[in-house]
Amino acid sequence: MARISCLLLLAFACTSPVAAAEYPLRPIRLIVPFPPGGSTDLVARVMGQKMGDAWGQQVVIDNRPGANGMIGADLVAKANPDGYSVVLGTIGPMAINASLYKMPYDIIKDFAPISYTANVGNVLVINPSVAAKNVRELIELAKAKPGQLTFGSSGAGGAPHMAGELFKSLAKVNMVHVPYKGGGPAMADLVGGQINLSFASIPSAVPFIKAGKLRALGVSSGKRSAALPDVPTVAEGGVPGFSVLDWQGLFTTAHTPADIVNKLNAEAVRILALPDVVDKLTAAGVEIQTSTAKSWGDFVKSEIAKWGKLVKDAGLKVE
Repeated sequence: MARISCLLLLAFACTSPVAAAEYPLRPIRLIVPFPPGGSTDLVARVMGQKMGDAWGQQVVIDNRPGANGMIGADLVAKANPDGYSVVLGTIGPMAINASLYKMPYDIIKDFAPISYTANVGNVLVINPSVAAKNVRELIELAKAKPGQLTFGSSGAGGAPHMAGELFKSLAKVNMVHVPYKGGGPAMADLVGGQINLSFASIPSAVPFIKAGKLRALGVSSGKRSAALPDVPTVAEGGVPGFSVLDWQGLFTTAHTPADIVNKLNAEAVRILALPDVVDKLTAAGVEIQTSTAKSWGDFVKSEIAKWGKLVKDAGLKVE
């Protein structure tokens, strides 16, 4: 009985306002559910360094790729609810996957949302051999050649894939999806002419656009990108209502004390407003966006519903 009482007192102490005020007392593990080198990894490392400097505790970046981001996310879903395990989740493992895969976790029940962090825009690019100068001409071509145009993606269930499916649905065209094991191989085949088009990440596509090896027709977001100011949105180009944000944001384990979640939120928002952070991420094609923990959670719920409907309506299956 005495041992149980001690454990209860310890549990209370770990969740008390005093414990939250002292947080963090040891290193924090920030999981990136993708390989090093991508935009998610970049944002995590920039934030981790600043957070560690401010709090005097190391933020360890832990890359755990696999299963379209679900392996890394699942580690946080099943971690202790103490704020020492955090994941920088993206639209795939934290929204789209719920409709495509048998999930090892429940996005709503197993995570505590912390903050929106950023959007990484995609751009509709075509091989110059494709006879289309803008979005409307591409739609006309696709309708004239149903099932003949191919669009590549970094894999089934990611934002580039779903952008292509949404484009097909709204423009009422039939194109064939070609999934790759990453954005790099898809880009190589697009430049080489093995596929016709792709919704590629802006940071990866810009060098090829500038070199004339790809033609940009429209950006996937609801507004134009600072990295491609002369390229209209896909919606402006002729597909009203089209908008796909390849978003990312911070989550920790469900039932983590609210004071700790709020402390993480405040620090994330502070860091992402620092001029040097803004300059570095913007130059890499990353659009910073922050939020409250509640509004971030509400946004994720809306995205799960949005993409779930598209997956159901289009009859999509994991390839």
